[in-house]
Amino acid sequence: MDPVDGFAGRVFCAMSKHSRYERALSEMYGLRRFGIKLELSTMSRILQNLGNPHLKFESIHISGTNGKGSIAVMLSSILQLAGYETGLYTSPHLVTFNERIKINNRQVSNTDVVRAYEAIKGLHGDARQPTFFEYTTAMAFHLFAEKKVDVAVIETGMGGRFDATNIIKPRVSIISNVSLEHRSYLGSTLSEIAFEKAGIIKAGVPVVTGARQKSVLTVIENTAKQRKAALFRIGRDFRVVRRQSGARFSYYGIDRRWKDLRTGLAGAFQVENAALAMAACELLIDSGMTIGQEAVREGLAAARWPARLETVSESPLILIDGAHNLAAARHLAAYLAENLYDRKITLVTGILDDKPYRAILKTLVPMCDNVIVTRARIDRSIPPEILAKEVQMLGAPAVVAGSVKEALALAKNRLPGRDGAICVAGSLYVAGEARHAIVKNGVMQPAI
Repeated sequence: MDPVDGFAGRVFCAMSKHSRYERALSEMYGLRRFGIKLELSTMSRILQNLGNPHLKFESIHISGTNGKGSIAVMLSSILQLAGYETGLYTSPHLVTFNERIKINNRQVSNTDVVRAYEAIKGLHGDARQPTFFEYTTAMAFHLFAEKKVDVAVIETGMGGRFDATNIIKPRVSIISNVSLEHRSYLGSTLSEIAFEKAGIIKAGVPVVTGARQKSVLTVIENTAKQRKAALFRIGRDFRVVRRQSGARFSYYGIDRRWKDLRTGLAGAFQVENAALAMAACELLIDSGMTIGQEAVREGLAAARWPARLETVSESPLILIDGAHNLAAARHLAAYLAENLYDRKITLVTGILDDKPYRAILKTLVPMCDNVIVTRARIDRSIPPEILAKEVQMLGAPAVVAGSVKEALALAKNRLPGRDGAICVAGSLYVAGEARHAIVKNGVMQPAI
């Protein structure tokens, strides 16, 4: 459940000052003053007043620390190719609000956003004012029902047990993995956080997990047993074998074997995310849905997820990855070591104040030749001067840039020839601003 960032909140200012879309976004972004509320009564009341739109389509529910979005886009791509009208709800957005709600991989229109917002406005009645995330979740469900999607892939915002999305009744639940995050809301130990994530497990609904830690698995297994939900674990019930060279792999599943697959998402760790998506597909097939092997194969290959190991420019080479927590930073470092070992890398980074910035920098800085520290347009950004001191303590020089756009310009000017590369990482907000600076009219530009 992401707080709303200043950058995204300013996107609408570029539009007509009198548009209904702008006014709707302005009012929604204003809801951030109500903070984060982890409970479901307000969502339940809103959805009841809307006619329970979340019960009018099938759904798949995904929680976890990392990989939720990647699994979601893989499943959405597979289901669409299998012939289903498919909704996709993810967060946060990188540039425009509409990215959060997609149907058949197309963002909903500004008109759709306004109509959904106005349908929900005032429906909470005597309950407290909804939060931003509750509002957007209700809007997504309303639009999915209105557009008559067959199935929607729903990503949790924070945790799971009291997440606003946990009102749905899915066919399959997925818990990607669990690591320490959002401790002020979810708990200070892995077991406590796992308990919140496992809250999406429903009675009799099968669940797939990529978690491996004993303390986490104990919680998930106990929750599944209590709710009589069949549990399928990576490494025990299904697995993947990746070729030593290249991005291809084979899946040895619960009941099926699919060989010579590849995913359109970069990074060796995406193979495990693909395994979770494929295990979910097996369970969906067993529940009566028609998903052919070619839909699985082509859907995985076609999946795209912006700002996750995304190459946005070839000349110069610019890679954008959120890497917004320690586990994600480790994945990025492994990718750089494996794929960009022969490049001189300039790191552009900014980190939020609720993240383990010292550990993230300790992971990423040794992989890079130059470091430019900056900040996203959000109040929770760590001042770049603090990041610069930490980089220097790691034995590397650091340059401070006042904005992401300025940092990109500095990085480009400092590229050491054709073997140089720029890597933007440390926050999805920094990634979003960087992508906005590089992408124009939906087309990747060869230079900044």
